Amino acid sequence: MKNNIPLVKYSALLLMSGLLLYCSVKPVPPQQQFMDNLREICGKSFAGKLVSSDDADHDMAKLPMAMQVASCSDAEIRIPFHVGDNHSRTWVITKTTEGLRLKHQHNHKDGHEDKVSQYGGDTANEGTASRQEFPVDQFSKELFMAEGLDVSITNVWAVEITKDIYAYELRRENRFFRVEFDLSKPVAAPPDPW
Repeated sequence: MKNNIPLVKYSALLLMSGLLLYCSVKPVPPQQQFMDNLREICGKSFAGKLVSSDDADHDMAKLPMAMQVASCSDAEIRIPFHVGDNHSRTWVITKTTEGLRLKHQHNHKDGHEDKVSQYGGDTANEGTASRQEFPVDQFSKELFMAEGLDVSITNVWAVEITKDIYAYELRRENRFFRVEFDLSKPVAAPPDPW
C-alpha cells in the first residue's frame, strides 16, 4: 500500500493540472467564431442562387449571382454581391463594442455612393458561430422614411456561414429574400467595378 501513495499523489497532481488548464482556456464567443469563419474564405468568390420565391424577385432569380469575400481585417469584412452585370452592392460586416453590424453599401457605376446606402443594423444578441441576425437600426429607419421606403423599417437581415454555404437573408412582414452560395466550389472573382 505504501508504495502506491506516490503514484496516487502524482495522478491527483496531473488531474488538478489538467483541470486548471481546462478552466483557464476561455471559449471563443459565437460572434468571434462567426467572423473567423468568414475570414477562412477571405479572397475567394462563390456562385449563388436565389432560393426564396417572392414575386418581387422574379427577374433577379434569372440572373447569375456571385459573392466575393474581398477584404478581411480583425474589425471589418467586405463582401461584394454581384447580380448579373450589377456590381453596385457590398455587404460590410464590422465589430462594434456591443456585437456585430451589417451595412449595405450601394455605389453607382462611376463609384460614387447611392443616396440609399449604409443601411443595416446591429446584432441584438450573440447569435451563433454560423448565423447572425441584424434588426434594422434607427439610422436606416430614418433613411427609409426619407426615401419613401417605409415598408423597410421592420427589416431583419441575416448572414449564415456553414461548411457548405454562405447565405444572405432579408425578412419582414410579407417579404422574404434569401440567396445561397456554394462554398464547396470557388469561382473566378467577378470584375472589380471600380
